[in-house]
Amino acid sequence: MSNMRHQELGLSDEQAIDIYRTMLLARKIDERMWLLNRSGKIPFVISCQGQEAQQVGAAFALNREEDYVLPYYRDMGVVLAFGMTAKDLMMSGFAKKDDPNSGGRQMPGHFGQRSNRIVTGSSPVTTQVPHAVGIALAGRLEQKNFVSFVTFGEGSSNQGDFHEGANFAAVHKLPVIFMCENNKYAISVPYDKQVACERISDRAIGYGMPGVTVDGNDPLEVYAAVKEARDRAARGEGPTLIETISYRLTAHSSDDDDSSYREKEEVLEARKKDPLIQYETYLIEGNVMTSEMKEEMTKEIMQIVNEATDEAENAAYADAESALRYVYAE
Repeated sequence: MSNMRHQELGLSDEQAIDIYRTMLLARKIDERMWLLNRSGKIPFVISCQGQEAQQVGAAFALNREEDYVLPYYRDMGVVLAFGMTAKDLMMSGFAKKDDPNSGGRQMPGHFGQRSNRIVTGSSPVTTQVPHAVGIALAGRLEQKNFVSFVTFGEGSSNQGDFHEGANFAAVHKLPVIFMCENNKYAISVPYDKQVACERISDRAIGYGMPGVTVDGNDPLEVYAAVKEARDRAARGEGPTLIETISYRLTAHSSDDDDSSYREKEEVLEARKKDPLIQYETYLIEGNVMTSEMKEEMTKEIMQIVNEATDEAENAAYADAESALRYVYAE
């Protein structure tokens, strides 16, 4: 039997299964958050569903002991792969004191955790791009070997922050990986009303860096692209722009009615390409994972999600006296 794709890429069967496990955990936490939101227990959800493959595939191609990640608000797969837990994310959903992202001060999706080098994101989109470039520059000045990895949606790639960050990183050959998660919609605006070029990656040539577009529903294809970009960055050859193509399977957020701008049929059609199901099929058909293993794994993950939910729901809110903490120097 010829080698399977993950083996060709140097991933063991265990790693290939771990990618699936992380994708499944992200999906199950996300689904639970929607239920909690609809039952009035948490105020807001911004979803990763349909984008887990690119997030987890990319994270596995990075050095998770050294690299810095600047995720955008959908990147639950990235932050889980970098060491955040279901409990951390639930604390954030319930806005509790022990939320490592912001101590319950920010809406969910504003990821940040110093211990895992997950750099805090902010509500205005794309601000993380120049930050990623600055971190890469700081690393160079301190002669460190890490790479910075930043993600953003295709709508964000039309902001000035993207232009300035990409231009500066390319001029100075900084070790930055720019990954645009193109899920076809900037809230309600479809791709063809945002961008005139065929691909976001076509923009790379204007900055003097390589650009590549890959199937965001295939974690292994994204892994390969990010690994190559990381190797280039580590050799001092500068940044890369990667565009991953997928589809947002949910509304933009729990406050959005997506039926006002896209047809139900379109979403149902996209669900047939659900990255979770496609990758599961790959593992089962290749005899890397059995359906028994999958069922066992799902049971374990549901237990983790249940415990995280209970713990976060019963956890303490921050003291009112702490409202000004992290705002002014202490």
